[in-house]
Amino acid sequence: MDHHRTPPGTIAPHLPADTFQRAQATGQPVVIVVHDTPAGVPWRRLLIPFAIAGATVAGGWGLVAALCFLLDTAAHTATVIAGAAGPIGIGGITLKLARSKGA
Repeated sequence: MDHHRTPPGTIAPHLPADTFQRAQATGQPVVIVVHDTPAGVPWRRLLIPFAIAGATVAGGWGLVAALCFLLDTAAHTATVIAGAAGPIGIGGITLKLARSKGA
């Protein structure tokens, strides 16, 4: 596979000398065909949207996991605080926030 590419418009493609001389002598036009588009599938055009979509999905799952972790930590913290505080009483009404381990 030839990896050498000349910039477009800088250098004209090679014409055999006899073809050029015959065209000049008869006055025929010389048609030069330059294939500019590479053959095959343009992988970069396909890969970039899939990479962006994959990163978005991974980031979304990361946010869900972080939210679950934070809610779990908050629930455990509230349980520990409620267990350490004991019953709360206001005006003769007592409220036990958490069950003791013995009961």
